[in-house]
Amino acid sequence: MRHARGYRRLNRTHEHRKALWANMAGSLIEHEQIKTTLPKAKELRPIVEKLITLGKRGDLHARRQAASQLKQDAYVAKLFDILGPRYKDRQGGYIRIMKAGFRYGDMAPMAIIEFVDRDPNAKGAGDKARVAAEDASED
Repeated sequence: MRHARGYRRLNRTHEHRKALWANMAGSLIEHEQIKTTLPKAKELRPIVEKLITLGKRGDLHARRQAASQLKQDAYVAKLFDILGPRYKDRQGGYIRIMKAGFRYGDMAPMAIIEFVDRDPNAKGAGDKARVAAEDASED
């Protein structure tokens, strides 16, 4: 029987999984759409949906709880300033997972995980801003 076996271990230690979810949740919050393997996407959905619920609450305790799970303060700021107000009227279901075929190298099933009402301009915006800042500092 499968009692008390409610998550995928993904061949990682507990510390490695915790870091993986923090990094993937931060990337999803930053870009609002990421491509990953299907099992990782299915495990990431409840983690990010709970973070969005914290963003909807918006109080100091919720901000500290989110900051303890996410790696960077910029992710927490976007979560509470942009994503929380965006989904304040929605009662859940903030994340969509779409199957995206199989990876060529090992035939792993791939998926695109994204926010339901995502901003299409958010994907890669942080990377573009970083490149622009580096170009400006070189001049």
